[in-house]
Amino acid sequence: MLDDLHIHDFYRDAGRILLALFQQFPAPATIYVEDISGPDTPDEFGLHSPRHLACLGAMTWLKECGYINFAQLVRQEAVEEATLSHRSFLLMVSRGEDGMSNAEKLNEAVRGGSSPKLEALVVDLMRHL
Repeated sequence: MLDDLHIHDFYRDAGRILLALFQQFPAPATIYVEDISGPDTPDEFGLHSPRHLACLGAMTWLKECGYINFAQLVRQEAVEEATLSHRSFLLMVSRGEDGMSNAEKLNEAVRGGSSPKLEALVVDLMRHL
């Protein structure tokens, strides 16, 4: 059986990143990796944990795929001057048949801790971008 815990972490990270940027929109923001993934526990050489690096990878991937923009990485700690892309903003404010915006649904899924609901929502959002 394939262990896909890292994919569930990605969905949670992506949801939190998009929400953080939506809540700051349109002002550029600095997004710290630890604010998204939780406290880091570097090893005895000062290298970041795999979890921290995976969250940083999610930020980079979201930029490369056009979901977010940012000016630069701050070492492996944060991204500076980050914003939602135009398409991501439009998707976040879009409302479904239930009258809720995608941002509201994403906030509910992230805060509620429901992995299946969050997974379905993030996958659906990414299908539309």
